[in-house]
Amino acid sequence: MSRYGILGSGEVGQALAAGLRKVGHEVRIGTRDPAKHPGTSSFKEVVRWAEALVLAIPGPAAEAVLREIDADHLRGKLVIDPTNPIGNEPPEDGVLRITTGPNSSLMERLQSLVPEARFVKAFNSVGSDLMVDPQLEGGPPTMFICGNDADAKATVSSLLQQFGWEPADMGTAKSARAIEPLAQLWCIPGFLHDDWRHAFRLLRG
Repeated sequence: MSRYGILGSGEVGQALAAGLRKVGHEVRIGTRDPAKHPGTSSFKEVVRWAEALVLAIPGPAAEAVLREIDADHLRGKLVIDPTNPIGNEPPEDGVLRITTGPNSSLMERLQSLVPEARFVKAFNSVGSDLMVDPQLEGGPPTMFICGNDADAKATVSSLLQQFGWEPADMGTAKSARAIEPLAQLWCIPGFLHDDWRHAFRLLRG
């Protein structure tokens, strides 16, 4: 059992908090204003308490939140990163606009901002309703992950299997340049056809 701190109380944070509790972990949720969210604590309190973290906040706010936290309290900790660099503009023909280019990623910026933390990109390419126990035809879906720390990725891979996913390790943090845009692709059927019950699966020969 580990102590997981969820930074953010939205749908992603609530879904992953429930999943972590279900498989036996302790969980606390942190928000910027705990007075408005009963049962939560401040970001700083949760980071100090937690052994591992989930960065369940909108991508555009992620860097600002990390700057609020003392980097010493992030040193050596696993940070599961489901964020995406989604812009504020509405989708165009179902395609969301992102704020990074083809040779950069939000996760790389976050890792550079807090090099002492062990970031693993995961849970960014599916909606919160399917993050835990996805019941879809065709077998377990694939969750693509990446990060610079092998042990951190092994921990996340084990967690994904407990949640009903097949993890696929795509390498270092640079692979987030390819994984983050999967959120755009995943959202297109939703925006065009109101179809949000799907996930990716990697087939091997």
